[in-house]
Parts: sequence; C-alpha cells; structure tokens
Amino acid sequence: MKKILFVDDDKDFLWILRQSFSSQPFFVIYAVDGEEGLAMAEKEKPDLIIIDILLPKMDGITMAKKIKEKGIRSQMIFLTNLKDADHIGKVMDISADSDYIVKSDMSIDAIVDRVKNKLGVK
Repeated sequence: MKKILFVDDDKDFLWILRQSFSSQPFFVIYAVDGEEGLAMAEKEKPDLIIIDILLPKMDGITMAKKIKEKGIRSQMIFLTNLKDADHIGKVMDISADSDYIVKSDMSIDAIVDRVKNKLGVK
C-alpha cells in the first residue's frame, strides 16, 4: 500500500482530503505545518508528499528542499493557491518531476486522480 503525507494548515481542507482518500488504496498521514511535515517525512518515508506552500513554522518550499537534502526520495505535489511564476519556478528548481496544482482550479476528485496517476495506482 502506497503511503501519502499531506501537509496543509487548512484543517477544513485536510478534512475534505481525509474523506476523499478514505476509500482509496493508500495509507495517508497528515501534518499541519512545515516542521511537522519534515519530521513526518523523515519518520515515515512516504511515497508521495502533497505540500501546501504557505505553511506555519516552515514554508512548503523550504520543507521540500530539506527533504531532498536529507535524501528522502518521495515524489512531491505542491497543492496551493499561489499561481505566480516565481513560486512555480522555485518548485521546479527543487525537482523537475514535481507537480504543481492550484487548489481553486481543481476538484477534489481530480486531485485524487492526479495522486493515483502519480503513484501508478488504478
């Protein structure tokens, strides 16, 4: 079973994600800030990390850089409301195979489908 770490400080959005992924073939864990997300990534070594960029304690881009520095090979999807080229460029600098999803542009079902595709799950 593939392991996913969601890192987002929006508790309502996390609740929606929790509901949407509860029937999927994944083991899902959650963190509500960048420091907790980094600690969970180190401990759990998830297959995929879904990261908001604007997080308390440590932003998502810094968290992702630290994950890479520590040699954790998790795939990453940045799920945010930031649409500017600067943030997208910073994400691509971390990893060219990272995905960037604007929350307001995608339905939850589309996010689930993107995660399944990224992890090769049908």
